[in-house]
Amino acid sequence: MGPLKYITLVVFLLNMGLVGSQEPEAIPWNPQRKLEWNDFKGRPFKTAWAAAITASGISYSFTSVQEDGQLVLDITINSYFYPEESWYQPKLCDSLILSHEQLHFDIAALYARKMRKRIAETTFTKDVKAEVKEIYKDILRELGNFQKKYDFETNFSRNVQKQFEWNKEIEHALKNQ
Repeated sequence: MGPLKYITLVVFLLNMGLVGSQEPEAIPWNPQRKLEWNDFKGRPFKTAWAAAITASGISYSFTSVQEDGQLVLDITINSYFYPEESWYQPKLCDSLILSHEQLHFDIAALYARKMRKRIAETTFTKDVKAEVKEIYKDILRELGNFQKKYDFETNFSRNVQKQFEWNKEIEHALKNQ
């Protein structure tokens, strides 16, 4: 199978500012619903160096109103997997690589929770839109760095021992946040 077997890449899609009226297909993160290879519906790039690509990200929407002099924020924050942007090369992939890709999605869910917590702990001003956007940008930056660390430490799932350690760490974090 060659050196490509365990190479993966994660793509973060910013759900804000998508062009066009049709929203892309998205699978919301759910602890009971694990990714399967048939969820990866995109076409591999002709010069693809990766065995699989997971397109996942965090999105938010909110409204805010003033009630009795207090700013009330109603916000929804979710993490999604984007099937049409995600792909794999069947000849190069196995269950270990699928678990690696699942963990990228799980990490996005973990950072969606971090964003919810940060939003809940923030006192907003009348510039709430810019303040929420700044928190979002910070979370995406942290998420990107964490995803890179994950790929580096697991060597894109080639370091099986490290992969199992990361699986346990993220599972523990999701159960305790």
